[in-house]
Formats: sequence, structure tokens, C-alpha cells
Amino acid sequence: MNTQPDSTESTDFSLVLGGPLFQLFRRAHLTGDALEMSNRRMIFAAGITWLPLLLLSLVSGNALGDSVAIPFLLDVETHVRFLVALPILIAAELIVHRRLLPAVRQFVERRIVNPEDLPKFQQAIDSTLRMRNSVLLEVVLLACVYSAGIWLWRNQIVLGEPSWYALPDAAGTRLTPAGYWLMLVATPVFQFILLRWYFRFFLWFFLLFRVSRLSLHLIPIHTDRAGGLGFLGASPMAFAPVLIAQGAVLAGLIASRIFYAGKALTDFKVEVVGFVGFFVIAVLVPLTVFAPQLAAAKRAGRGDAGRLATRYTRRFEEKWFRGGASDEELLGSADIQSLADLGNSMGVVQEMRLVPFGWRDVTRLVMITAVPFLPLLLTIFSLEDFATYLIKVIF
Repeated sequence: MNTQPDSTESTDFSLVLGGPLFQLFRRAHLTGDALEMSNRRMIFAAGITWLPLLLLSLVSGNALGDSVAIPFLLDVETHVRFLVALPILIAAELIVHRRLLPAVRQFVERRIVNPEDLPKFQQAIDSTLRMRNSVLLEVVLLACVYSAGIWLWRNQIVLGEPSWYALPDAAGTRLTPAGYWLMLVATPVFQFILLRWYFRFFLWFFLLFRVSRLSLHLIPIHTDRAGGLGFLGASPMAFAPVLIAQGAVLAGLIASRIFYAGKALTDFKVEVVGFVGFFVIAVLVPLTVFAPQLAAAKRAGRGDAGRLATRYTRRFEEKWFRGGASDEELLGSADIQSLADLGNSMGVVQEMRLVPFGWRDVTRLVMITAVPFLPLLLTIFSLEDFATYLIKVIF
């Protein structure tokens, strides 16, 4: 019986190639079978979110001028949300598809999944894909957007200052025509796209959790210090564009508070640090499901390596310390080098991590997640001052 995996198995996995919205885009010729035409989808997204806001603001006379405290063209938060973050979230689909597909495939190619567990491995993939394609789940996300999402926008996001989208009156706040489009179309579109990414995070966690329940063939002496799972350490970088987009939204929100609510960047240091920490942890958590098996493999590897080292060193001692081997035999002998190699293998086992990522992976994620907040430093000092300080530091 052939136990080798079919080359077509596990190669069609994708977190993004499916679902009602994907099928709708295909029928509208906004995407192909492999997420082609991403530029077309970005333009379409901006065309139903940002562009109507611009036109309605121009008609109302709130696009630029002194009629409101926050004119449309000077609203940094809106431009960042719909012209920066939303296109990045759309472009991220292709990146995630191309980077996670090889990661899933390597479970089979590296024979980490034992041949007898290949049907269960495929079942885990199929279950994930069924949830990805669920119409009900996307309907639930849409319902959340038009209930909790609108409530959150009205009560937490809207600024109290007269703006292009909301004007104060005797009853509280009156939305302008552009404000109604922002509340009922533009913001829900953005929130829905973002919630779909959160759902995909869950799907990735679900798949890895199912795989971690299988009896995996982990190698304690593997040089990646992760039992052979080291390739997963790079998988969180697939979600880097999503982290950048989410960070850009928060940075835009902070910028609005700085420019129009009299806040300072230092007032938001807890929010920024908390955001970076939360999302870095959230992206890495799915990989921690392998910790129990890695810990068990490390314990077994210590025992196996210890027994092998005992057998080898006993023979080495008998031959070279007590056996009276001649100097001629010592010269050119590979025994000493083999002893050193054995020690190195023991060191690999001792250094084996309990998670398939290292500090370098964590550092890269932290740096990428923090990138959107760097422009906010210009609210503290000018670009000229920043360049001066940078030159002093370098030279």
C-alpha cells in the first residue's frame, strides 16, 4: 500500500480563496481564481468608501474651509482608514495565500505528519475550509457590523467638534449626508473587511490546533531548535500587512485626537504599547498549540541523547583512556571529532524551544507592528529636528 501523500493533497489550502464575498468578487470580475486583479479591488473599495465622502463633502461645502472645525480633506483619520488601511487589508489576501500555503504543505513534505495520520490531517484542512466558506458566518459578521459596529462608531469614534460628517445641534449631533454614508456604507465596509481578517486569524488557530492533536514526528536534534517545526516561525509574518493596516487605523485615530482634541502623543503611550503587545501576542498564540508535543519530544530527546552519549563515551573511554591505543592510532582518528559532534547534538537538544518561533521572529513582528506609529513622532518634533538627531546618533 502506498503511504506517500498525494501531491495534490494539502496544496489547495487557503484562508482567503473562499467565502461569499470572494464568490461575489469573482462574479463581478474583481478577482480571479488566484486573487488576481488586486488593484481593481482596491480601486473599487475606495470608490464606494472614500470617493462618495469626498463628493458629498464638496456638495455640502465641508470638504475644505472654515465652515467646520474638521473639513474632509484635513481629516487624517478618514484618509488613512480608507486610502491606506483598507487597500492594505485587500492586498494582504494575496500575501497570506502565498505564504501560508507552503507552510501547510510542509507538514506533509517534511513528514512531520505520520502517514497513518494523513487522513486526519486532510480532515482538519477540510473542516477549516468549510468554515471559511460559511455563508452564515459572514452574515453574522455583517450583522455585527450593522449593530455593534455602528453603535461603537457613534459612541466612541465620533469627535465632539463640528466636522464634515457631524454637526452639533440642540438634540446632540446631526449627521451630514456624508456622515450618513460614512456610518451606513463606508465604515461598515471597512469593519466587515477587518472582522473577516479576525475570523481568518481564528481559522489559522483552529487548523494548527487540530494538527497539534495528531501524533507528529518531531526530531529533537533538528537544527532549527524546534523539532522540525521551525518553518512555522515565519508564518506570522504573513499577517504583517494586517498588523500594519490595523496600526495605521489607530495611528490615524490618535492623529485626529492630537490635531482636533488638543491631545498629545504621550497621552496615548499606553494605548500604543498595549496595541503592539496585544496583536503580536495574538498572531503568535496559534503557534503555541505545539508546546505540549515539543516539550514531550524534548524530554524524549534528552533521554535518547543521554543513553547514546553514555554508550559512546564508555566505548571512547575504554579505547583511548584504558585500552592503550597507540599514538599512531590517535593521529587521524575520527573518534575525537565524533565525540565533539555528539556534544553538539546534545546541545541542540538542550536548546530546543517549546514554541516554533524565536526572539528574532518576535522582534520582527514588534518592529513591523510599530511602524505605523512612527509618523506620529512628527507631532512632537519637526522632521528637521528628527533628521538632526538621527545624524548625531549615526555620526
